Amino acid sequence: MVPSHLLLKLKLFLKKNLSNLLDKLKSISKESMEDLLEQQKACEKHVNTRPGAMALNQSKIQMFNEYNNRYLEKIKERID
Repeated sequence: MVPSHLLLKLKLFLKKNLSNLLDKLKSISKESMEDLLEQQKACEKHVNTRPGAMALNQSKIQMFNEYNNRYLEKIKERID
């Protein structure tokens, strides 16, 4: 089990980075955005299916997936 203060640090880190990434989306072309979407989907798949993933702390993986899904949704919105 991960101590709550470490999960809070991770959450703040992901939140800050999501904000920075969303700001950068404003200057990316639609074509580049489509490539980025595919890269992020591959990243998500890798995190969830890599050997040993079950041994990783699930709360950290879930938190990563939550923020990655937010990012994916914003990318999709910009493409449409």
